[in-house]
Amino acid sequence: MTAVRTNPVVSTPYGAVRGRYENGVAVFRGIPYAAPPFGPRRFRPPEPPERWDGVRDTVDFGPTAPKPPYSEAFAQYLSDPVVPGDDCLNLNVWTPEPGPGARLPVLVWLHGGALTRGSSAVPVYDGHAFARDGVVFVSVNYRLGVEGYGLFPDAPANPGLRDQFAALQWVHEAIGAFGGDPGRVTLAGQSAGAISTGALLAAPQAQGLFRRAVLQSGAPEASDRDKVRRMVRRMATRLKVPATAAAFAEVDRDLLLRTQAEVGRLSSPVLGGPAFGIVVDGDLVPRDPLEALIEPGAGVAKDVDLMLGWTSDEYRLWLVPGGLVERVDRLGPVALAGAMARCHCGPEVVRGYRALHPEAGTAETVGQMVTDHLLRIPLHRLAGARPGTSYVYEFAWPSHLPKLGACHALELGFVFDTGDTPESAKLAGEGAPAELADAMHGAWVRFAVDGDPGWQPWDATHPVQIFGKGDSCLASGPRDQDFAVWTADPTTKETAPVSEPAEGWPARTAELRSVVRRLRRSGLARRH
Repeated sequence: MTAVRTNPVVSTPYGAVRGRYENGVAVFRGIPYAAPPFGPRRFRPPEPPERWDGVRDTVDFGPTAPKPPYSEAFAQYLSDPVVPGDDCLNLNVWTPEPGPGARLPVLVWLHGGALTRGSSAVPVYDGHAFARDGVVFVSVNYRLGVEGYGLFPDAPANPGLRDQFAALQWVHEAIGAFGGDPGRVTLAGQSAGAISTGALLAAPQAQGLFRRAVLQSGAPEASDRDKVRRMVRRMATRLKVPATAAAFAEVDRDLLLRTQAEVGRLSSPVLGGPAFGIVVDGDLVPRDPLEALIEPGAGVAKDVDLMLGWTSDEYRLWLVPGGLVERVDRLGPVALAGAMARCHCGPEVVRGYRALHPEAGTAETVGQMVTDHLLRIPLHRLAGARPGTSYVYEFAWPSHLPKLGACHALELGFVFDTGDTPESAKLAGEGAPAELADAMHGAWVRFAVDGDPGWQPWDATHPVQIFGKGDSCLASGPRDQDFAVWTADPTTKETAPVSEPAEGWPARTAELRSVVRRLRRSGLARRH
């Protein structure tokens, strides 16, 4: 007869927690790493949780941070469960061997969601496969939206990022008791989680808290402070209160979320506009994270190994749910002019893309331009500043669902090997290839274990591992021609001209405004 395993009990700096074994893995959910960020702690940096006596049961996911729901158009593709309660600064641990002697590698996960949505309770992010394969997995909840990234004159900036920093400190102090090695921590994130990872990678206070980092579909950046302030001011105008933390703290929480959602419709990855984001604060973020990381001879965190990735069709998650691909294609030159404004570039960039990809429609050209500007080129620069210790990949497998292609967030079911869950199928469709999950998940595990995912590190040949149909393969500079368009001399570029708007300009401009309004109504925030 097989012996029944006793539910595991582990000591943390604030009290003992009891988890349970699930399919051979010890799981602890909803462990507080900081005090509830409400009442006098609202809009303030995180504080340690109160200690508790006895043993705290940590079987269920803890409360999620306040957030508005996805719009109906995006909810059909993206899951975002809500767990009510104030104690939302919590984390979860999956471990194959709870106990101080194991000294296993650790992966800490920061979820995406545009810094306004998402949580560690999303089923796609289940950490069982990582623990099954010998990695202690930790996923983190942090404050979102105006609670975590509002910019006020009477409160410190970036409380959501400070939450993540506090979670990393908790991991450094506590993870050894769960079987992890605090000297072998990999910090990983996707989209907004990757942007956060980049900020923490560059943060002087976070140095030494992790040995490796993964940035998937997000690059280190600092948002323009005026854009963030405009979000707060627009919310204040609608609420008829001053644009201060003290005034916002007095507003009903549900009303605050509804107002945030209404104001958030004014921004999108393609259109830009005011949005919540990480800002330079002179403290945790003393300067632009990307510039701090790539500065020649003085870049910070030089000893941290990097794995950097993107998908082939990131933009399709931004445009397909709202039915905007066809409408952007019809806009033609008007949409291309908008893309130039969004990317701060001239017509030579559009000409370059059209010459390299003559079969691409307007929506694809606009989408790939914006993706390269926001994401791929910054990651390319980051890898170039750290040859020999950076590994780059592209996820190229197209979804079984119509028009999504290899869109933003599609790769996550493969990273976590959770493709058999209904939540993964919402993006991938039924029958996602298990062998691709083996390859993708295996690369992340190998990187967490020893810093080598299994292909050539970045060098002058620009190697990129392609995860697509069939076997994965290594390509040399597959997007170098596209990237070169951004630095080409416009006076010598001989490419197809960009058509000028002619007599149809007023009508097409009106249609562009209609597309903008539809994007705003969709509710998709600046980044997934």
